[in-house]
Amino acid sequence: MTESIQRIAVIGTGIMGGPMAGRLAEAGFAVSGWNRTPEKAAALSDRGVVTAPDAVAAAADADVVICMLSSGPVCETVLMGEHGVIFAMRPGAILAVMSSIPVETAVALAKAAADHGVACVDAPVSGGEKGASEGALAIMAGGDAAVVDRLHPVFAPLGRVTHVGPAGSGALTKLANQLIVASTICAVAEALTLAKRGGADPAKVREALLGGFADSTVFRQHGLRMVEGNFQPGGPAKYQVKDTSTALAFARSLGLTLPVSEEVDRLFQAMVDDGDGDLDHSGVILQLQRMNRGGG
Repeated sequence: MTESIQRIAVIGTGIMGGPMAGRLAEAGFAVSGWNRTPEKAAALSDRGVVTAPDAVAAAADADVVICMLSSGPVCETVLMGEHGVIFAMRPGAILAVMSSIPVETAVALAKAAADHGVACVDAPVSGGEKGASEGALAIMAGGDAAVVDRLHPVFAPLGRVTHVGPAGSGALTKLANQLIVASTICAVAEALTLAKRGGADPAKVREALLGGFADSTVFRQHGLRMVEGNFQPGGPAKYQVKDTSTALAFARSLGLTLPVSEEVDRLFQAMVDDGDGDLDHSGVILQLQRMNRGGG
């Protein structure tokens, strides 16, 4: 911890924000937390996180405000709307938007923060609930390099940070990450569906492929979820759709066509439309089973 950064507010203490707030408190920071579902913030009291009555109260005296809300529109409302968090932050404080949001939203938040004398970085993360709990997140930071450097003591308990460019670059890097993750999850689901229909044991197929070219963090973690049928959400499918759709919209704005990602987005959208949006995104294998008349 440094003298300049002592008080941290975490806005959004859900699946990811909760473990992150807990780790920061245990690292010695004075942490206040707020969540739209108050019980989720209150559950962190035994880890040293103080529950704030509202987002503005959490942020008012903070040196750093971390935003871990669910989407770009929610971030815009809470941070820039009427009585928004940015306007309650003291000049000189830092806003770290660690949610997955559109590039355009990240740039707009940075401008609004700068107009109020607040530094801002867009620093989304990858690693899921497991990475958040273990302090092993990949943090991709866009914004001023000097501000990112100031945040190193804050990011250290959470994972590994890389400065990837100016405002919006972190959000863009996260979109690229999400396209890779979503496509890989679908490929793993198809491979295990094929293995089972062909008469092989999916668990043994997964075991056989570990360490080969097909191996990856997605294959290890989400392949295991598929084999075990454990779809308790670490990353809900509805948020996967949010990210793939955002990435594809940005690609179209650049004149790009991404055919694999478009098909992956359609598959996840079908999963959400069929009522499984709250399941972990590895549950896309259930959608494949439905498409193949339950023959997964």
